[in-house]
Amino acid sequence: MKKRVKIYIDTSVIGGCCDDEFKDCSIQLIKELKIGLHIPVISELTLAEVNKAPQEVQNILTDLWLMIAQ
Repeated sequence: MKKRVKIYIDTSVIGGCCDDEFKDCSIQLIKELKIGLHIPVISELTLAEVNKAPQEVQNILTDLWLMIAQ
């Protein structure tokens, strides 16, 4: 089995899902994290920043968090 790599997820990756310039790459990475190809690492700072972001961005992080917590 291939070893999973830890990937640091910062605010720009999560917010990138809602940005036309970065949408494709950000969404692809989030999908890969959700199916367990990589191990996400999310800092307290990222959580705090996303907490101040628009609801759409907050929902992306919440959805990711729920998927990896299972």
